[in-house]
Amino acid sequence: MNMKSSRLRGTRSFKAAASAAAAIILLASAAAFAARVGEAAPDFVATDSNGQTHHLAEYRGKYVVLEWHNNGCPYTQKHYLSGNMENLQREWTARGVIWFTVISSAPGAQGYVTGAQENAYMLQMHAAPTAALLDPEGQLGHLYEAKTTPHMFVIDPQGVLIYDGAIDDRATPDPSDIAGATNYVSQALNEAMSGKPVSVPATRPYGCSVKYDH
Repeated sequence: MNMKSSRLRGTRSFKAAASAAAAIILLASAAAFAARVGEAAPDFVATDSNGQTHHLAEYRGKYVVLEWHNNGCPYTQKHYLSGNMENLQREWTARGVIWFTVISSAPGAQGYVTGAQENAYMLQMHAAPTAALLDPEGQLGHLYEAKTTPHMFVIDPQGVLIYDGAIDDRATPDPSDIAGATNYVSQALNEAMSGKPVSVPATRPYGCSVKYDH
């Protein structure tokens, strides 16, 4: 093997190693910013169904709820067709909570909507979130590792994630189960606002899988 070939192979090996190292750094960075209860909630900037931009950091000092949504999912329909989700939105936004409905369904997948379609849906359902954030590329969903619709997150005024999981303890699509359920979101907000630690800070989310593009 001549010196030129040896140098060429060495250069290629170095580039391959560098690429692998970069990939590891990117993965480590993503892991570092993933949502974890008891830690700072990952910051984000997202656009809503009216084209307005929302930066999580702008809402420091307020409680924030993130609600992953898919209007074609039976588990989401359970809470919307019954009026349960809309009632929660109205109750907590009236108390100063910022409530974001988040739609991470990819184009062509169940639950994907344009801004106009989502606005029409919210009007039909009498929904009352602060805003509906459109996340068709799944960036926000992957940042928070949202798994199901619904999947709920609660962030406190200091920007700390204090709840991650299911909306309640009845993991069924049956609306009749809502009345006897323990609503984990309301429980977390009530406890935190009363200065108490959140008694159930994490649960296993239930519902349809989020329809990511990848």
